[in-house]
Amino acid sequence: MASPDQDLAPVLDKDGVRLTVDDTLATVTLTNPAKRNAQSPALWRALAEAGRSLPGSVRVVVLRGEGQSFSAGLDRQMFTPEGIPGEPTFIELARRDDAELDASIAEYQEAFTWWRQSDIVSIAAVQGHAIGAGFQLALACDLRVVADDVQFAMRETSLGLVPDLTGTHPLVSLVGYARALEICATGRYVQAEEAVASGLASVAVPVGELDAAVRDLAGALLAAPRDAVVETKALLRGAAGRTYDEQRAAERQAQARRLRDLAGVGE
Repeated sequence: MASPDQDLAPVLDKDGVRLTVDDTLATVTLTNPAKRNAQSPALWRALAEAGRSLPGSVRVVVLRGEGQSFSAGLDRQMFTPEGIPGEPTFIELARRDDAELDASIAEYQEAFTWWRQSDIVSIAAVQGHAIGAGFQLALACDLRVVADDVQFAMRETSLGLVPDLTGTHPLVSLVGYARALEICATGRYVQAEEAVASGLASVAVPVGELDAAVRDLAGALLAAPRDAVVETKALLRGAAGRTYDEQRAAERQAQARRLRDLAGVGE
């Protein structure tokens, strides 16, 4: 994929992650196509830093990967006895006590949590492989636009592990429990047509049209008033945890805030 942010000075560019900002639009790019944007703890720390580095002006964040694959999952060095230099091996992690192990995984998860914060809308532009951690990173975003060659797969279970990078909640929310279980337990590929039909993706387009489709979606999101988008996102995100009547009340309260704001009337 060509880089739509190549003419912008990066706010951050390290460990396989580049962040650029163009006023209200930020782009986070995975920049290690030679390894199919494989993920490591260093990359996760850089992704978390990218989230912390967003200026307050940003309303939409696009996540993309250079090359033929969005992200093929964990760096395979993590599965070797030696691991990645400077990082704990799986064996070393397993030997930590419960609190230390929990803290380590929680730190890794920080790379995946900020994409759904209420004041931004995040879009994953996904082509080629999005495997394991790559699938979970795409799921971390609010929306997914995919190329027609996309191949999602959750391979952790087949490796004797579980998906632990925040992907299980959005996966179940999008496709339902039964299909989510089947996808995770079998590790099979979910391709473009099924991704759209099941709700995993908003739309599938030819590979060469992916950047343009994402730009169009970002432009449409930016055309709406920011505060209305923020309130609407909060309403929709909380809907699953509310009863019908609780959601009605939340709608009334949100609308009252919007009406007062538009009229310039304080509460």
